[in-house]
Amino acid sequence: MSHSIAPAKLTLSLKVTGVREDGFHLIDAEMVSLDLHDVLTITEGESGMSVSGPFAHGVPTDDDNLVNRALQLCGKTAHVHIEKNIPHGGGLGGGSSDAAAVLRWARYSDYVAASRLGADIPFCMLGGRARVTGIGEVLESLPHVAREITLVVPPFGVSTPAVYKAFDSLHAQHDGPNDLEPAAIVVEPRLIQWRDRIREASGQTPVLAGSGATWWLDGAHPRIHEALSEATVIVTHTRSL
Repeated sequence: MSHSIAPAKLTLSLKVTGVREDGFHLIDAEMVSLDLHDVLTITEGESGMSVSGPFAHGVPTDDDNLVNRALQLCGKTAHVHIEKNIPHGGGLGGGSSDAAAVLRWARYSDYVAASRLGADIPFCMLGGRARVTGIGEVLESLPHVAREITLVVPPFGVSTPAVYKAFDSLHAQHDGPNDLEPAAIVVEPRLIQWRDRIREASGQTPVLAGSGATWWLDGAHPRIHEALSEATVIVTHTRSL
């Protein structure tokens, strides 16, 4: 039995640079690991999967879960228990990081194959801070920069495939750090209200994390807890390797 930490992933900036012939989007992004993390207990030779923790609800335990697909990829059999501390479906890479933790445990290091499971998995295997290009499989480690981050997770998710489909339809230029933000708002218009409420409570314009639905800001903002009581608000820090 072994225990592995699976840190949340935050996309600080994301530019879509093209589309491959197979339909996968090419990106140029800066990603960081966070102190916020899931905990995996892996028991080799057994089988099955279980989930507990504050965000366990809605997490699949069948082959739809990336953990089971990661076990298949690395040719291992194990029971995996996940203590789910990363909000599910918020764009923080929880599922990808859980899968990456399994691949690290198995000493599996093929980023290209891992990217076929999920574009965020190679970064989650590496961790720290990195420039991420290709479809997510080309990684360039960057020096750690200590930052305090506030995450605001609305009580709904946003479909990543739907956001990329909307992005392709918009053909719009975006001056902000995240090219996917306008497309995510088209898919889920409630994001506008959340952005505006966060800005009013903090005095800062938040940035959408990847395809959403999480918004993030630098620093701690105590007023957000009161102003958005229906949200999950987490203050965390960037994590080095």
